[in-house]
Amino acid sequence: MYFAALLARTEDGWEASDMELDDVESLSDLIDLARSASVDDDTVVALIEQEDTWFGVVRVDGEEDPRYYVSNASAASRSSYGSMLTDELLGKDEEDDELDELDLDGTEDGEDEVIASYPDGGSTARDGGDHAYADDTDDTDADDSRDVRAGSEPAPAGPLGDPRLLDDLGVSHKQLMTLDGDALSEIADSLGATEVLEAVR
Repeated sequence: MYFAALLARTEDGWEASDMELDDVESLSDLIDLARSASVDDDTVVALIEQEDTWFGVVRVDGEEDPRYYVSNASAASRSSYGSMLTDELLGKDEEDDELDELDLDGTEDGEDEVIASYPDGGSTARDGGDHAYADDTDDTDADDSRDVRAGSEPAPAGPLGDPRLLDDLGVSHKQLMTLDGDALSEIADSLGATEVLEAVR
């Protein structure tokens, strides 16, 4: 069972709204919903959880790049909504989805053989930034034999993303990374948004 809500910061505190996941088919949809809930381009925090399994936080500040955090990437990656976040954080793109649909000989079911071409070195790596929290290793060694193609890295059985995304709002990265159980309520309590969040549950 999922629960998702948007917390929009205003001059008078936080406003909460229920996030209809039926309207979310992609991460872009989620970001658009968050931006539409913003008051004067102020901060919006999207909270999503799958009960007793994982929770995710997305922070949107105006037109700046969104920031993401997932409590258990391995569990989230097996969820339709959680996988949107883990795919973004791990750099998986549409090309990987297309490759997943190919047979081992490079052909799709029912089609003649085709040649799948790849640029030298595979897909370019995503800019590290906050997304590199789980692994900040520099993969510049030409002799490195690991597969660095986007999306090839499995989701870790633990936190993934930017644990500092709520530091300035009253939720420290240490607190965020140790949250369990009713994590969203604890986040809302630290933000001073308990009443408004509970009102939309």
